[in-house]
Amino acid sequence: MDQPPIQFTNTAPHLLPEEQNGKPIQLPESKAARVNYCLYARKSSEDDERQALSIDSQIKEMALQAEAQSLRVTEIRKESHSAKDSGKRPVFNQLIADIKNGLFNGLLAWNASRLSRCGGDLGSIIDLMDQGKLVEIRTHGQVFTNSPNDKFLLMILCSQAKFENDNWGINVKRGMKTKCELGFRPNMTPLGYVNDYRSGKGQKKVFVDKKRAPVIKEAFEKVASGAPGRDIYNWFAEVSFKTKRGKLVTLSMAYRMLNNPYYCGIFEFPVGSGKWYKGLYKPIINRELFDAVQQKMVVAPKSKPGTKQFDYTKLLTCGGCGSGITAQEKYKQTKKHGRVRYVYYHCTQSRNFDCPQPYLREEKLTEVFIRLLAGITVQEIQNKDTLRTELDRFRRLSAAVLGDAQSDGLGIDLHNFAKYILTQGTRAEKRALIACLEQTIYLKNKEVTTEI
Repeated sequence: MDQPPIQFTNTAPHLLPEEQNGKPIQLPESKAARVNYCLYARKSSEDDERQALSIDSQIKEMALQAEAQSLRVTEIRKESHSAKDSGKRPVFNQLIADIKNGLFNGLLAWNASRLSRCGGDLGSIIDLMDQGKLVEIRTHGQVFTNSPNDKFLLMILCSQAKFENDNWGINVKRGMKTKCELGFRPNMTPLGYVNDYRSGKGQKKVFVDKKRAPVIKEAFEKVASGAPGRDIYNWFAEVSFKTKRGKLVTLSMAYRMLNNPYYCGIFEFPVGSGKWYKGLYKPIINRELFDAVQQKMVVAPKSKPGTKQFDYTKLLTCGGCGSGITAQEKYKQTKKHGRVRYVYYHCTQSRNFDCPQPYLREEKLTEVFIRLLAGITVQEIQNKDTLRTELDRFRRLSAAVLGDAQSDGLGIDLHNFAKYILTQGTRAEKRALIACLEQTIYLKNKEVTTEI
């Protein structure tokens, strides 16, 4: 970011450090000699390609101006950042701080819009001029000092830059709306279509991709016939259906494709706005086929993650693929007990979607945990604040039923205690008891183990 002082030619020797040929140079007490300038160059990061040479050209032109006007440039700073929002440019913010600290008292920039396109940053510059910390601003062909007329002109130029920036955004939106009304979505076409790059501006069309369009149409027909979206994803891989960049279609891309109304000749822009347009291009499928696919792909709304809690989730790891273990509940209507709730634990398949590990009911999982917990000690249980109260209650109950031989707790039946907690305890007590194992617990082939 920081650059050394500019080294100019011998045509202006008083721009070099204060000696030449070993002898000090007597500089005239001019205003230019008292001002230390920082050359600031900026281009918008939103348009890197078209402004690729912008910063270099700004520095070159302003360096020539500095040499011609005998200005002392002590540092060059540059950045690629939009100036439409105040306080967002790190290099500019540091420059303002350095001017406040007296490191510079002059600025060089190609024009006023390079310094500011918003009121906040312009206000910072004007405040520094009012305080006398910023003596002068020079642009290509203009000089701004701490005079009412110069500051007023500077504010007008920066305000004009902001007006142009805001107006540009309005014009772009109007142009996009006009393009939509003409039947063309103002962005890249999806797979199955090809953009026209040869016609002139305003005359570009959209063509059907003869290679990919038949595959996409067949995919819609398969889903309408009952094939799930994952089968379409696998089928795309089998037929080597690839993107324009030569990559295989991902599962999420396949689902987005099957939900994209662009293929039946209509599109929404912007997405989520509720504004629909009829496309001026050839649809790959008809509206009836698209609607049929949407009906097949409708799924029942799911509860938000974390709204349902289960006793043993986040305590187990799949022994088959290393994914986590999750749970789901099912209800069954029975004649004897009415509506019965069942909880099943299974692999999340986050690491392997085809993980074959079977489901395990919560009751079976509880029995396995009871056997595993037989190896822990009373001391390990007493170290858990959540379990200490229940351990004392279970000890008193055992002493009352079995006599005072177990009243000291040393001979407590840990198997019965584990069974009592895992069947009658709270969720927090169950999890605290299982945490006494202090090992990674795996679920594999309906068995719980601490080793794979």
